[in-house]
Amino acid sequence: MTAPKFSVVIPAYNEASYLPYLLDSIEHSSSSYRGGSEAVEVIVADNNSRDQTAAIGKERRCLVRNVVERNIATVRNAGAEMASGELLCFVDADMRIHAETFTAIEQAMSNHKVVAGSTGIKLEKITFGIAMTYSVLLPIAWLTRIDTGVVFCRRLDFDAIGGYDETLSIAEDVQFLTSMRDLGRARGQKLARLPDVKALGSTRKWDEHGNWHFLTIMWQILRSGGLNADQSPGLLNRYWYGDQREP
Repeated sequence: MTAPKFSVVIPAYNEASYLPYLLDSIEHSSSSYRGGSEAVEVIVADNNSRDQTAAIGKERRCLVRNVVERNIATVRNAGAEMASGELLCFVDADMRIHAETFTAIEQAMSNHKVVAGSTGIKLEKITFGIAMTYSVLLPIAWLTRIDTGVVFCRRLDFDAIGGYDETLSIAEDVQFLTSMRDLGRARGQKLARLPDVKALGSTRKWDEHGNWHFLTIMWQILRSGGLNADQSPGLLNRYWYGDQREP
């Protein structure tokens, strides 16, 4: 068997209610990709879930890696260790990807001037608080080309920067693309944003924590003086490992 073109890494903690929808969307996108479904491998990096997350991954023929440490960067890196694809893609379990995702990523990465990138997201609903949050964040994404959704890069470049920074428990995804941008800048490369294939993002964090929670959290991070787990353990446990997803 030939190695897959894409390795999709899904960090997951108690995601049994969301994971099947993401996997459905990945299957749909891979079936429409010219390389076919066999060109895409899916890795569920299960963060020691207590629900059926791992079982669902195995049932759907994903590779499953159990990761005990509660650190999202560690979970992403552990999933990437299992990857055999030339291109790595990272997507959160509560998203659904666009049908043309793999085609668009392949096209972007065939350009030698692109080092890495992201698709961005559109949210399943918009409230006033969400709209205000986006009004703050969107100009930053435009200026920096750092976005969320499906984040993608070459495996060789992932290894070159050492993957996700495991000293961070918050904004590790921002730091990852910042490092990719710096790597590419030295080669005359840039980050790509693919707004035509945005992933569909869940608004569950706003449902759980309120319309203004994200801006409040940013203020808490600034007050705590940093982003690592030792400086904000309460925030980490409440926001990323809270009881809303407990089985």
